[in-house]
Amino acid sequence: MLPQNVKRRGVMFVLSSASGAGKTTISRLLMDIDPKIHISISATTREPREGEIDGIHYNFLTREDFIKKIANGEFLEYAEVFNHMYGTLKAPVEEILNKGEDVLFDIDWQGTRQLREVARDDIVSVFILPPNLIELENRLRKRAQNSEEEIKYRMSRAMSEISHYDEYHYVVVNYEIKDSLQRVQSILEAERMKRRRMSGLRDFVSNFTKNYDCNKK
Repeated sequence: MLPQNVKRRGVMFVLSSASGAGKTTISRLLMDIDPKIHISISATTREPREGEIDGIHYNFLTREDFIKKIANGEFLEYAEVFNHMYGTLKAPVEEILNKGEDVLFDIDWQGTRQLREVARDDIVSVFILPPNLIELENRLRKRAQNSEEEIKYRMSRAMSEISHYDEYHYVVVNYEIKDSLQRVQSILEAERMKRRRMSGLRDFVSNFTKNYDCNKK
């Protein structure tokens, strides 16, 4: 709980990992238990899939509108993947941060690098590592929808993703989901209380020190 008239600026909280390392599960559990953190909703030029709702799953844009927003500097980060554009719009993120709440980003190292370039003071990045590559491969094999070809492709991508772990503020090795979730929570709580995120703190401290009489009996 913050003192009266002290406000906190929110955190852009990034979780990244190779596929199968547990990032998505940790993100979902964190959202379930922490009402102060909100998932970032990406904008995309691809067509909605069955059951997807505009503004909830994605912000669906035409390619023309997406390119206009790039030109206007409206994106924090963006990329083209398989002929579709994906990106994070500035305005909704800034609105949440200004309310003293946090935004959770489920993005790769390239998106994280772009965010760091435009919002270095707001971003806190965590890379989730598997215990080892054999365990990662086993986790991928447990997913019934993954073919042998898909597993090989994902393992190749995993090696590339993992090579960028040292660009992140924190690294959590995911041996067990419950323990990893607690570690991620601890990182978030500590970052929330950093002095540079607090406005009004100087006046708060000044007021209670100037009103205290050191000579009173």
